[in-house]
Amino acid sequence: MCGRSHYFGDERHYTCPYSYMLPAAVTRTLVRGLDRLSSRLLASENIARHLHIGRRGEEDAYFHLRRLGYVMVERNFRSPRCRGEIDLIGWDADVLCFVEVKTRTSRDVKPAEAAVDYHKRREIAEVAREYMRKLPPSCQWRFDIVSVYYERTNPRPQIEVFRNASLAA
Repeated sequence: MCGRSHYFGDERHYTCPYSYMLPAAVTRTLVRGLDRLSSRLLASENIARHLHIGRRGEEDAYFHLRRLGYVMVERNFRSPRCRGEIDLIGWDADVLCFVEVKTRTSRDVKPAEAAVDYHKRREIAEVAREYMRKLPPSCQWRFDIVSVYYERTNPRPQIEVFRNASLAA
């Protein structure tokens, strides 16, 4: 079973990846403070608006998933062996979740979750396989999509979680 320590005889084969986590309010304050500090120190680097909104969406999704009980272990995971990245990786009980976050400022075009097309799913699957190499083969996992919408009429983001989305498109 994934997410637990296994003992065979006197030997431990796997240690739970869970570790002490700061309360969400403290972590959120630290992350936002560091973001503000970096934006002032790196002011010469103009970040495109859509990248800034995407980063903000990933941050809000991270804290939303924590409120739902996920234990987050990675953000923006990349592997040197393959293309692509996984926005968030976390445990939902004993299931490892690979999470793709899509952020939109409007619902006028196509839904955010529909933007995870065949090529993106294939990249995520490759990176997920690479991440799984360091875990026991019996580890349960799934792919989730989180849609974050920032609409002008609502000051708070609207967040939807699509659990167990298919990696086959």
